Amino acid sequence: MPNQTVSKSLPTCLGLALMLAFAATHSAQAQSLQELYDAARNYDALYLSASALADSAQYKAAQSDALARPSVGLGVTATETQVVPPNRYVSGVKVAGDRVGSTTYQSGLTARYAVFNPANALTIEQAQRGLSSSKADLEAAEQDLIVRVSQAYFDVLAAKDALGTTLSSKAAIAEQLASAKRNFEVGTATITDTREAQARYDLANAAEIAADNDLRIKGVTLDQLVGRSGVAPKPFAVPVALPAVLPLNIDPWVTQADEMHPLVRKARLGLEVAKLETAKARASEGLSVDLTGTLGALNSHGSASTTGQGTTASGSMVVSITYPLYSGGAMQSRIKETLSLEEKARNDLEYARRSVAEGTRRAFLGVQSLTAQVKALEAAESSSKLALDATQLGYKVGVRVNLDVLNAQTQLFTTQRDLAKARYDVVQGSLKLRQASGQLKPADVTAVNQLLSK
Repeated sequence: MPNQTVSKSLPTCLGLALMLAFAATHSAQAQSLQELYDAARNYDALYLSASALADSAQYKAAQSDALARPSVGLGVTATETQVVPPNRYVSGVKVAGDRVGSTTYQSGLTARYAVFNPANALTIEQAQRGLSSSKADLEAAEQDLIVRVSQAYFDVLAAKDALGTTLSSKAAIAEQLASAKRNFEVGTATITDTREAQARYDLANAAEIAADNDLRIKGVTLDQLVGRSGVAPKPFAVPVALPAVLPLNIDPWVTQADEMHPLVRKARLGLEVAKLETAKARASEGLSVDLTGTLGALNSHGSASTTGQGTTASGSMVVSITYPLYSGGAMQSRIKETLSLEEKARNDLEYARRSVAEGTRRAFLGVQSLTAQVKALEAAESSSKLALDATQLGYKVGVRVNLDVLNAQTQLFTTQRDLAKARYDVVQGSLKLRQASGQLKPADVTAVNQLLSK
């Protein structure tokens, strides 16, 4: 076959111009992961709801603290009494009785203090466990927010890279199509080359439409999450250098998860609360001592007053000792109920520990696999570039056909797209691994932010 010439054509320049304009438009207003995460903390309704619930927990705990303090109340009453005696007859004449009445004002302070009540102390301890549990819920919500923001962030970057490789592929195919048409016109190639290139070009158009739509959808998701419009994430700094996920052994991750994961901590606190509830049920069978004091004044005047005219002061101090003797079996049933609930909480804790351990192992293996994929795709990218160069050279000298060049180009662009996606997945997977083991913190967002372009 005669030699064929491949020259740079107008579609190539247009494709490169589109890519440069696309990159310039977004880099001008690009935002970092740290910036978008900070915005999401002040906007995401799910996180703000969890934060408000955690804030309310401290006030709920303060209500229980009141059980260890005295309570004081002020009461004021006013009583108006009117007495109408029956009618009487004098010398056969009906005479109405004289109406008499009185007005009484009573005011006083009443104070009550639980001198000895073990159930109150246990209730206070339960409230403190509840406060710790709410903090674990907030920590879980914060970790979930980090994962959701980073996932949306990298989804946009992956969609943008997919669109970029699609545009590059389309430009290369357009160049190959133009070359096939020229060669057909001069009689050095068949119509088959032109039709094959045209079919690939039409498919590239469809792929571009799909990639552009996917980018728009991913952008809407990120915008909604951070409360902004037209968000453009910063890409990775070039060359991309992904940090190693340490430790390399799975056991430390599982051990940390059992100690630090919010779900495990919450389940452990739930078991402690259940044990305290059992202790409260048993304490209800015991002795309790209450101290009650009153200080008041009584003012009474009127013709029907029975205590005399004027103001009378009074005060009292009462010590109440209560010891239940028989409750119809209610206390014993309550103890058995709390023991069953305690067993439930124990099993809930075991389930949480097993689930977290399984999730941590899955996340660890996923990161290991993704890291290996990145290395394999980096090697595949290098070999695909060499294969494309060799195929283009073979096309020039006539030992390869147009379809071979198209296939080599498709392989290279597909590999580059998959490599970019795999890199994002590695970083996202490392965040999910830290979440699965309960170690994910806002500082991890800052660490990932260092990988982005400045």
